[in-house]
Amino acid sequence: MVNVHIGLNVKNISESQTFYKRFLGVKPVKVKDDYVKFLTQEPNLNLTLTQRNKVAGNQINHLGIQVETKEDVLKHKERLEREGFFAREELNTTCCYAVQDKFWVTDPDGNEWEYFYTKQDSE
Repeated sequence: MVNVHIGLNVKNISESQTFYKRFLGVKPVKVKDDYVKFLTQEPNLNLTLTQRNKVAGNQINHLGIQVETKEDVLKHKERLEREGFFAREELNTTCCYAVQDKFWVTDPDGNEWEYFYTKQDSE
């Protein structure tokens, strides 16, 4: 099995832990005063949060989770809306040289996450 690992610096570890617990739909596997680790199976993700006094700048353009179908996109959107998230939807949009269905949510530090399905390539 291969996991993608993302390590994010966060301003408020408790607030970010709550966001990612709801966003990923799983509890963290490790929690310390300044560190939280999540492991998910779908997607295969190792996400760590490390508290820092200052988190600033546009260090990440965005993060995303690619799914197999439009129905998967909508399933995750509905799940997150039930959790109280505002999900900005973009259906049939052209992005990254592809036609996609997607939605976006933003974490407490301003990092944007998308769930997306790629329908076809485009110029």
